[in-house]
Amino acid sequence: MLMLIKTCLKALVILVHTCRLRHPLERVREFWYNTHLMITAENKAAAFALTQTHKTDVGSPQAQASVLTTRIKEVTLHLQTNKHDHMGRRGLIQMVARRKKLLKYLEAKDFEAYKATVAKLGLRK
Repeated sequence: MLMLIKTCLKALVILVHTCRLRHPLERVREFWYNTHLMITAENKAAAFALTQTHKTDVGSPQAQASVLTTRIKEVTLHLQTNKHDHMGRRGLIQMVARRKKLLKYLEAKDFEAYKATVAKLGLRK
């Protein structure tokens, strides 16, 4: 009888550890600080390299629009699986508006650079 109780307790301990019972706030914290929702350094560097005007360019409208396009694509993929993430949707709309303003500025200042940027990013067909 004692052996059966010890076996049941061991099974219960294993079950608790494999299920990993967590506090509800721990799941929320894990969601908000999850790194897969943010652009990685490699993706950001690739986005900058796509439209840089010189080697250390990270502030030109072309480079900023390129990074925003990468972020917009990532958030769009996230929203396809999480349809009720309204704050994510709001952030997406804000990013699209910011990219639109940057491209409008670029179109007014340097139309050739605007056409090249739009072609590289594949925005308008």
